[in-house]
Amino acid sequence: MATPVDGEGQPSLNGTIPDPQTKKLTDLPTELLEHILCFPVLKHVDICNVSCCCKRLHDVCHGRGKVWGHQYKLRWPRLQRFYRQNESCDWLREYKTRHRVGIQIRRTVESISKRFFTEVVNSFAEIESLGMPEHFCEDELLFILNSDKRKSLTLKYYAKKILYFLRQQNILKSLKNFLEQPTEQQSALEGAVLVDQYCNPLADVTLDSISAQLDEITEKVKKMLRIKNPSHPSLRIAQGNCSVVEDFELQRQVICALNSVLYEQLQYKGNECDYYNPLNSYIHQVLLRRTGIPISLSVLYMTLAQRLGVQLEPVNFPNHFLLRWCQKPTGTEDIYDFVYIDAFGKGKQLTAKECEYLIGHQVTADYYSAISTTEVLLRMVGNLLNIGKRGEGNEKSYQLLRDSLDLYLTINPDNVQYLLLQARLYFHLGIWPEKVLDILQHIQALDPSQHGAVGYLVQHTLEHIQHKKHPVTPEVKRRSAPEHLEVQYSVGLIMKHKRSGYNCVIYGWDPKCTMSPEWISTMRVHQLSNGANQPFYNVLVQDGTCRYAAQENLEPHSAPLEIGHPEVGRYFSEFADTYYVANEELQTRYPEDMDETLQENAEIALVKTSLYIGLF
Repeated sequence: MATPVDGEGQPSLNGTIPDPQTKKLTDLPTELLEHILCFPVLKHVDICNVSCCCKRLHDVCHGRGKVWGHQYKLRWPRLQRFYRQNESCDWLREYKTRHRVGIQIRRTVESISKRFFTEVVNSFAEIESLGMPEHFCEDELLFILNSDKRKSLTLKYYAKKILYFLRQQNILKSLKNFLEQPTEQQSALEGAVLVDQYCNPLADVTLDSISAQLDEITEKVKKMLRIKNPSHPSLRIAQGNCSVVEDFELQRQVICALNSVLYEQLQYKGNECDYYNPLNSYIHQVLLRRTGIPISLSVLYMTLAQRLGVQLEPVNFPNHFLLRWCQKPTGTEDIYDFVYIDAFGKGKQLTAKECEYLIGHQVTADYYSAISTTEVLLRMVGNLLNIGKRGEGNEKSYQLLRDSLDLYLTINPDNVQYLLLQARLYFHLGIWPEKVLDILQHIQALDPSQHGAVGYLVQHTLEHIQHKKHPVTPEVKRRSAPEHLEVQYSVGLIMKHKRSGYNCVIYGWDPKCTMSPEWISTMRVHQLSNGANQPFYNVLVQDGTCRYAAQENLEPHSAPLEIGHPEVGRYFSEFADTYYVANEELQTRYPEDMDETLQENAEIALVKTSLYIGLF
């Protein structure tokens, strides 16, 4: 019996003779091949391998085709908003570029911890110098931040800081472009949104989203107007239209309807109880919480009135920002020709004399003048700056002070007082010494009389730069050393303070208290049974503070939970259910602590198990 053959004399695998008309995969139509190659189970490596099989499949997997477009969209869905629908694009090239950017960003982020572990991170110029597409950089940083919540904490810590920095740089560019526009084209709302975005770069705040919320409020006001006056001209003003209602009685109807909707229906109010909360100055938070301070509520009120055809002007009244509404048909600057609206006081209408009652003293006519959008922003940022200065000296208040100084000096770059404050702040925090020198040089050029203050800071900044060139070898603390035998706890343990009741995690320790005599006296350390002559621990507290606690005041937490402190990622790489794993830099300084932490947690788990079994 003859052996079955396949094709040109080749035996078939199953012993049968194939039909010469049988089609191969490559004989399928292109559309069907693309559909097959877009199955979700196939990854980019599979597509690369398929395209190497033959010319036919290589052509189907060409860079501008559906297959690589599908791979790109599948792997990086957040990037789709940067492309128009059905846009012709070299998806293979985009894929390779995005992949390369991801590798470079991750390497850069991983290298930062070693360089900045002992100092405050201030700039990420190396990210900018990579010359990569910004949206690719941001997408990779967001990918890192959205990975497993409890792992890669150090990587996330620095990815968040880089993202913060990059977004702020872009917002500053937008602010500079905004300030270059003609005055009549500048919108107070847009300026307020830019301030909000700069201070909250990780929040999803856009001018479009804010405008959409104001559109909803505007429609509510129109609905009320329609009930009172169905033929009111404001009802015919389309969104984005700058029409003005000329008749004063019709304007009054708008103001009445606006007050009713804003303060009665929606319950907006001035935040008298927590006036100095920075959230009162952020327009997205004002809309969310329906509370604010005079200037933020005035920007909101003025924008809504303008959309309804009523022109109100901002007034930089001392201690209480106001709006003015002209009651004369012709241009006038007589302060008695205006009604003054207190947006903080539920839209109350005041005469010029009544405005003085708000602040308890008389002021000159200059204070009743209308101001520009730039001046509105300076006042808004100035409020934030004062809140930062009033802060408690923690990282949050320092960040607010830095952000508000950046904004103020972008708007008014030659303000010597705030330039000097910025230089001192950077010097105090030990960051960006090269930037400090640039600021000081600018101050000296603007005001030579500041020579004394400038000279002092220049000298010490140069010393700091010199010191950075010769970094000190980190101190290594081994628990096995004789002088450390009294240290009971280790880094990574989650503790509870016996007296104050707060939860915290240990990130450092000393065998004896190392603080100054003044601190020891102020904190009444001598009242402790072991005084200052006992181990003290550096701890990150759940409330966001960093503290220095005596050993006798701490005990292992009976039910360890994650500590929601912004600096956790600086010291730890992972939360392992009941303790934190020290990152490479912290382990270098406390090389024997992780073994102690694991042993301590094992003992706690054993005690818990024993108690549990005892219950039964």
